[in-house]
Amino acid sequence: MLRQRVLTAIVLLAVLLPAVFAPAVWPFALLTLLGIGAAGWEWGRLNGLSSGASALLGAAIALAGFGAYAAGWVERAPPTLWWLAMIVWVLGGAFVIGRGVTRWPQLAAPWRWLLGALLLWLAWLALAQAKAIGINFLLSVFVLVWAADIAAYFGGRALGRRKLIPWLSPGKTWEGLFFGIATAAAVGATMARWIDLRHGYSLPWWKGAVFGAIIGGIGQLGDLLESLMKRDADVKDSGKLIPGFGGVLDVIDSPLLAAPFAYLMFSLF
Repeated sequence: MLRQRVLTAIVLLAVLLPAVFAPAVWPFALLTLLGIGAAGWEWGRLNGLSSGASALLGAAIALAGFGAYAAGWVERAPPTLWWLAMIVWVLGGAFVIGRGVTRWPQLAAPWRWLLGALLLWLAWLALAQAKAIGINFLLSVFVLVWAADIAAYFGGRALGRRKLIPWLSPGKTWEGLFFGIATAAAVGATMARWIDLRHGYSLPWWKGAVFGAIIGGIGQLGDLLESLMKRDADVKDSGKLIPGFGGVLDVIDSPLLAAPFAYLMFSLF
């Protein structure tokens, strides 16, 4: 399993890094749009759609992303989109998790499909805009999410005593969550002055710390929401498209939720 993960990671990096570091936005936007389409297919499968219908859902999300790119929204999307993403993700996610695993299936299936399409499209648009802002800002989103994930894992193993949500994710603890958020805050404070060198803009260290803490915490929420859907569907992974890791949603669940928040916070700062 470890060898397979390493080989898969090498292949993914070989494909992704040239697009990330390309001067133009379009290679990264196109590549991530393909990934979002695959994530849409997995979302449909997790929420009761057939394979063919799920493929149509993924294609519709990709087509909507292409439309946004053609409209120039990758460079400047309406700010209301990010407030919409924040309201839906945080309030909706907290409500569903608070009510338990039975709450999500009670939402009518068409609404679940539509909600997934909207949120995945918003996440892709936020990632593409992060690339348009600059490589520093784009990488900061991923680094903060990964720092929180890694720190939460090791902090939970070393210090964890109180389970966060035992029925949903038995391995997560409150101590791990706080350790992950604190680590992301420290990383954000360290990275603050380099977050947007392309436009000559940097954050004060304390804003970087706030940025890191919120993005790290939101990334953890994304992981929990995907766990809820998988528990409802009674599956271990969202799919098998990425050998050794599972599905696309398994790999990008945290960055997908964090990206719209990162752009919203950056615009406010």
